[in-house]
Amino acid sequence: MRNLIAIVAGLALTAACGGGSSGPVKASEEATSGANAQINGAGATFPNPIYSKWFSEYNKIHPNLKINYQPIGSGGGIRQVLERTVFFGATDQPMTDEMLSKAPGLVLHFPTVLGAVVPVYNLEGIDAPIKFTGSVLADIFLGKITKWNDPALVKINAGVKLPSGAITVVHRSDGSGTTFVWVDYLSKISAEWKEKVGASSSVNWPVGVGGKGNEGVSGLVKQTPGSIGYVELVYALQNKISYGAVQNQTGEFVNPEVTSVTAAAAGAVATMPKDFRVSITNAPGAGAYPISSFTWILLYESPEDKASGAVMVAFMKWALSDGQKMATALGYAPLPDALVPMELEQLSRIKVQ
Repeated sequence: MRNLIAIVAGLALTAACGGGSSGPVKASEEATSGANAQINGAGATFPNPIYSKWFSEYNKIHPNLKINYQPIGSGGGIRQVLERTVFFGATDQPMTDEMLSKAPGLVLHFPTVLGAVVPVYNLEGIDAPIKFTGSVLADIFLGKITKWNDPALVKINAGVKLPSGAITVVHRSDGSGTTFVWVDYLSKISAEWKEKVGASSSVNWPVGVGGKGNEGVSGLVKQTPGSIGYVELVYALQNKISYGAVQNQTGEFVNPEVTSVTAAAAGAVATMPKDFRVSITNAPGAGAYPISSFTWILLYESPEDKASGAVMVAFMKWALSDGQKMATALGYAPLPDALVPMELEQLSRIKVQ
């Protein structure tokens, strides 16, 4: 506790001196000299690349403070937050009212960045990005479309010589916010998917093989010719796996990228609920990538460890400002500017004294 109190004092000194210059960083380091503390969190694999970057960069500013994060999936993150075995959780699926009712205190959701869940595939000799509609993706994952040269795929990919081989479906085996984003979208597009499978972080898959985490799905797709799966965009980029364009509400086939994810979020702020629990899949508007989502950090409004709460509040303020500048380079979209003040107001609710 003494260590954390010392670090909180250093963070407060940094804030008092102003942010960004070498002076405040030095003052903070002096204030935390000799104090070591660690805060543990767990959850979604979707934001793990940027969270790893953030925690590393924040540690350079506050070298005696370590934020440790285990990417175990959104389901695991929610479970550990409810059990209070970690200080904070992370999820790509907002907690349901039922989940929140099981918490020993009020859990607050904080959007951190936005990302895209993309259809990834392994097809040799295909250079052009394959196009998908929501209904085609639903039928593939329902097991109704089983060949790459199915007429439905051929029709929307004119000029692409699709192979006749079988499609191997790859999905998540663990409780996953990435899965929730994927099936939430499919449920909005396909009445059959909604009825037979539905939208949750864990579903009964009609077909396919499972991989643990975005890393597991990426690995299976990469090593399995003829396969298709879904991962967060950064995992496709890091693993150099082909990914396709998806048709949005306006009929455009949109590539997943920062601008198209930003477009999907554009209308969200105006109708954003006060608790930030919102879905932006199948968003309207030109240029919007339809399988986009916020990802959230979960914190108790009244944490048991007040000193750790103060440290996390200071970190979150940094993540909502300086941290946002790192999003684009890692394949994420930064938060809409108008959302940040709303989150800062909610941060002020966390009881740290």
